[in-house]
Amino acid sequence: MPKSRIRKKAEFTPPPSTKQATSIKLTSRSWVAPVMLALFLIGLAWIVLFYVTEGDLPIKSFGNWNIVAGFGFIAAGFGVSTQWK
Repeated sequence: MPKSRIRKKAEFTPPPSTKQATSIKLTSRSWVAPVMLALFLIGLAWIVLFYVTEGDLPIKSFGNWNIVAGFGFIAAGFGVSTQWK
């Protein structure tokens, strides 16, 4: 029985691009991580300070709304974290 021919595959060459290659940097903005961590820590410190001082600090007139203010800082930290690339 005759042996069949082995077909060689053509080497892949990418098609020429119509656009010139632009280098887009997807690096993180340098301010995002410090601001995000600062907001997390401020919110945490706000809540801990409220509980440790039994409502006298950070702002006595806020009352229990100090907890909402602390979680507001933490939520803002999560909002800033969306800018991280």
